[in-house]
Amino acid sequence: MTAPVQPVRIGVDLGGTKIEAIALDGKGAELARERVPTPRYDYVRTLETIVGLVRSLEAQLAVEALVGVGMPGTLSPKTGLVKNSNSTWCTGKPLELDLSRLLGRDVRTANDANCFTVSEAIDGAGAGATVVFGVIIGTGVGGSIVLNGQPLTGSHAIAGEWGHNPLPWPNADELPGSKCYCNKLGCIETWLSGPGFAADVERITGRELTSVEVLEAAATGDAACEAGWQRYCDRMARALSGVINLLDPDVIVFGGGMSNCERLYTDVPPLLDNYVFSDGCETPLRKARHGDSSGVRGAAWL
Repeated sequence: MTAPVQPVRIGVDLGGTKIEAIALDGKGAELARERVPTPRYDYVRTLETIVGLVRSLEAQLAVEALVGVGMPGTLSPKTGLVKNSNSTWCTGKPLELDLSRLLGRDVRTANDANCFTVSEAIDGAGAGATVVFGVIIGTGVGGSIVLNGQPLTGSHAIAGEWGHNPLPWPNADELPGSKCYCNKLGCIETWLSGPGFAADVERITGRELTSVEVLEAAATGDAACEAGWQRYCDRMARALSGVINLLDPDVIVFGGGMSNCERLYTDVPPLLDNYVFSDGCETPLRKARHGDSSGVRGAAWL
């Protein structure tokens, strides 16, 4: 008897600056991939871009695929509309319903951090761990909890949203903090996102640099940029200590643009001892094994 053919799965990662789509076969092997810029602040064009990517991959492979979409924010269990998205033009919109209508099939959506962490917990940097906390530090700051390979979403679908808690133990010069898109002041996201990191350096130095430019300058001996990096590491340690004190995960896995800085994994761990409520902290901080592909791979498995 011939084994049934496994369906092709297309995952879409809706990010603040790019939208990526990947097609996987039934065993998880990559068949095709495309990436395009995100049409920011335009919901209709965002829908059209996602649909266009799906259609393009299907045309290349001559299939109709299952489709999953990872997105910033989540669907409200109460209304079915997007909430808590830093891609604010999607907030309050029926993203899953609209994509299902446009593609003529059921589309599954999930928080992008959940997609990322599930991918890494199954066969990535968190493989074999019981409790994995996933961190996305890019345009925004996201988080997700995976227990035994399954995402913990919570009754409000906000489990793991550490980026919208206040920065712990703020210094005097960190108060009241910058305003976040969620309308609160001093959220962790405003300090630890890539734009937040760059804004902090600009606040101190008056220099308008991107996060990448700050890191490059620090690496070449720029004292002001190095000081900005040290502030960032201390804030990261404070923010993660709250997660560790509450959840005590087996491993913390990082994704997003800021996760590509290798110094993150050497400079932050020694600082955790200053803040974690224990006689020492040995929680491993790991870079995502699948890199930028983790989110889109997790979306495909939806």
